[in-house]
Formats: sequence, structure tokens, C-alpha cells
Amino acid sequence: MIIPGADTQAFAAALANATDERLGRVEYEQFADGEHVVRLPESVAGERAVVVASTVDSDAHVQVLQLQDAAREAGASEVVTVLPYMGYARQDEAFRPGEPVSSRAIARAISTGTDRVITVNPHEPSVCDFFDVPTAHVDAAGLLADPLPDALEGPLFLSPDEGAIDLAVTARDAYGEGETDYFEKDRDYDSGDIEITPSDADVAGRDVVLVDDIIATGSTMSESVEVLMNRDANRVFVTCVHPMLASNALTKLSAAGVEAVYGTDTLERAVSEVSAAPVVAAEL
Repeated sequence: MIIPGADTQAFAAALANATDERLGRVEYEQFADGEHVVRLPESVAGERAVVVASTVDSDAHVQVLQLQDAAREAGASEVVTVLPYMGYARQDEAFRPGEPVSSRAIARAISTGTDRVITVNPHEPSVCDFFDVPTAHVDAAGLLADPLPDALEGPLFLSPDEGAIDLAVTARDAYGEGETDYFEKDRDYDSGDIEITPSDADVAGRDVVLVDDIIATGSTMSESVEVLMNRDANRVFVTCVHPMLASNALTKLSAAGVEAVYGTDTLERAVSEVSAAPVVAAEL
């Protein structure tokens, strides 16, 4: 049975279709004091229970633990936890003295209620080592080519930093043509400022596809777009696996001159043009 978290119902439905497994009906309730509870009206006795929940906030983390426990209580023979988007994955080390390794703390908590974990393009793949159960991460970057126009002009697939170049290469390979390159990005962790150095690639008159794993506030990405537009790029498309798009991120990108924004459904947003469920289904 596929058991969805409250914020991941469309992804869970797509995963149920891709695996030909039944989609469980879950009841979600929040009490007046802010606490949450979930209920599984259907039996999972003797079955594999696949808990599917993107941990978009602290409440979602609590809900994952409750769904795991409810599945065990209902007699599941195995519990698999799918985190299409793993929150706190960017906090993979203590950046300042006295800080926790937040992704490690989260991973340890989730490990207590599951037999294995699958996540999609975590910001730092090394966070999978923090789990105490077998954990796999799958790559959905190739799916980002699907929503792109069929005839891009001299396509250049560009990542906002060197660390994301593999995503750009994967998306380019899935599209079938084009070059790849990346921006240089330096972050000052004390001030939070980010300095972006333009790529040496010639972008004039070309369609550029920016590829990243996650777009949160859109600030860095919109600055990258402005650089490209100032260098006479033809059109700029923004793609990402995880379209967090917090606050006014979409407005920033549109104001910078983006032609379109595409993401997957690991985070269910208006720009979620393609489902990452098939790559998770293959791992299951």
C-alpha cells in the first residue's frame, strides 16, 4: 500500500499508478493545541507499507514519524519511507560552532520507524549515510527535459554552480543535444551574501536552460538569469527537481526575464510539470 503524507498526495497517487499498488486512504487531523494525528482506516496487515511524504516543514517531519508508526501498528510486514523532498538536507554539517548537523538528526529519527529509505536528488547525497537503515537516492534530473520546447535555439544547459553540473549534463543528455557549463558561485556564510561569476560560454542568441536541484527563494537563480539576459541570451528556461519557490521566488524569476519555470512534483507546485514517481517506482 502507498500511504501519502498530507503534502504529497499527488506524488503518492502517481507512485501508486506507476507501481500498480493500491493507494491508501489517510485521515489527517490537527488539534486545537497544534498537535497532529493521522489515521489509516484500511488494514495493511502482512503488506509492505510505502510511506510517501516530502518533509516540507517541521509538521511534515512529525507526520512521517506518525505514518510510519501507524503502518507498524496496522501490521505492515515492511515499512519503506519515500522522501521525494528531504527537508534539512542542506544542513549536512555544522557550519558554525554550536550548530547541529540537522540532516543527521532528522535521518536518525526517520530511521527508527522504517526498514529502508528512498529519496530524490538530495542536495547533498552524503546525507543518505546519516540514516541507520539502507538508503538510496534516485535521480530525476533527466525528467526536466520533458517540458522543454522541442526546438531550442543552440541550447546551453547551465547549472548555477559547479556542484550541480551533473544535473545539467543529465538534463542535456535527456534532451538530446546542447552544451553544458556552470556559473562560479561563492557564498559568505557569515553574511549570507552570494557572488556569481558569469560563465565563459557564449550565450548570445541562444536558448539557455538553467538546471538546479532546488529553487528556494529564487534570489541566486534570478541573479543568474539577469546575467544571461545582459549577455543577450535568446530565451532562459529555469528547471529544477524541487520547486520550493518560497515567498516571491516566482516573481523574482519572472522579473529577471525567465521564459518559463519547470519542476517535478516532489514539491507540489503550479510549475510541477512532470512527475518523479517513475524513478522512485523503479527503485521500489
